[in-house]
Amino acid sequence: MQWSSLLSSIGVICVICGSSSAAEPGPWATYRGNPQRTGNTDGTAGPAAPAILWSVKSTDHFIASPVPVKDGVYVAGIGAFNRPSAHLFPLAAKNPPVPIWTKSAPYLKLASVSSPAVADSLLVFGDGLHQDSGGVLHCVSAATSKPLWQLVMPGNLIHLEGAPTVVGNRVFMGGGAAGCFCIELDRAVLDGKEYDLATVAKMQDAKWKELVAKFEEAKAKKDDFALPPDDSQLLKFAPKKLWQKGEGKWHVDAPVNAAGDVVLVPTAYLDKEKVGERALYALKADTGETLWKKELTYNPWGGATVAGDVVIVPGSSIGYYYKELKGAKGDVTCFDLKTGELKWRKEIPTGGVLGCAAVADGLVVCTATDGKVRAYKVADGERAWLYDAKMPLFAPPAVAGGVVHAADLGGTVHAIDLKTGTAKWTLSVAKETGAPGMVYGGVTVHGGKLVVGTCNIDGPWVNKETVLVCIGTK
Repeated sequence: MQWSSLLSSIGVICVICGSSSAAEPGPWATYRGNPQRTGNTDGTAGPAAPAILWSVKSTDHFIASPVPVKDGVYVAGIGAFNRPSAHLFPLAAKNPPVPIWTKSAPYLKLASVSSPAVADSLLVFGDGLHQDSGGVLHCVSAATSKPLWQLVMPGNLIHLEGAPTVVGNRVFMGGGAAGCFCIELDRAVLDGKEYDLATVAKMQDAKWKELVAKFEEAKAKKDDFALPPDDSQLLKFAPKKLWQKGEGKWHVDAPVNAAGDVVLVPTAYLDKEKVGERALYALKADTGETLWKKELTYNPWGGATVAGDVVIVPGSSIGYYYKELKGAKGDVTCFDLKTGELKWRKEIPTGGVLGCAAVADGLVVCTATDGKVRAYKVADGERAWLYDAKMPLFAPPAVAGGVVHAADLGGTVHAIDLKTGTAKWTLSVAKETGAPGMVYGGVTVHGGKLVVGTCNIDGPWVNKETVLVCIGTK
């Protein structure tokens, strides 16, 4: 296990983080890359003439949005019996690509639908699904996947399905019935003692060497039961929790967002369990104190998007359930970021808006289960255009270089002109790869390439083969 590059990066983190609660998340330190949720941070447009550069067929379901990590892309999968997996693939790979690293059991015990936050050399992501009682927030090395700390969150209806947001040295995360909490990124505790991450890395390195030495000794003695060490045997450091709000009252499955000194927390109401609250909270980043609260008509599964001095919240009457598509309703609501004042609201009586909205060039772009992609003007909510994908959409859109990319439940990627709403091209992942599947996590655009994974956990191809693809220019 090589920690040297990680140690130097952690040293930089510890110097620059401080208590910068008023800072903005860095690239990919929050869901979909930035507070505007565009699914792109480098501004580089995707291909004008798309082609699949590489693909990986799988029995796993790719639900979380892919996340760029330097020259690679992180994807999480759910296998049979909810077997967890996480992979880092090189973007510039031959077909089929060989993962830089893969992580699964025994270290990962619960499946993850959480897109990680990238904080320089670190990845922070949650695990646990709705049926699980409890979840874990993980911090691992982005380069090697080696663990640094874990925050264990036990309890009924507690799971870390949303994506964390990292601002400075703080991590903000929703945990289902755990509400929203804030922890320190760069400090961890073991046996009552507190350490910085550089020291944590050194201690984990020493522990790993000890485990390897014991394994080699057992092999030398021809011990038939000798097993090579794994990351689950490393030291169990835990981060310091700074505050937690809404425990047992809210249900926060959507990703949280941050803007300046404000943390935006969307909470849903669970009709079956009769728990939670359908609202958007604005909390003070330092203390978790409520600045304002606004009730919502529908559940905000996609979370809040920040656009300058306003907040955009999508809503849906259904969750991510294919069988409930008929009769779904939704809306898009705009609030003042500072006061919570309602600016405008657009009802969508024909479909729910499950994915987050993306904001670019003065437009709010959202997808809906009625198969439409809509663009509204940020200023007044007036509809700018409507695009018909002719297939329901769960996944959020991505915007890069003046083009909207939306992927539907038929596995087709649509490229749409941001200004006019007219089609530029479509590409059927199913036809190109021979593996039909639905898209839940959305398209991620990075370095002029698109990465998208399919999911057959439900729907017409339930439990059929899925695929992860990288789309670019041949």
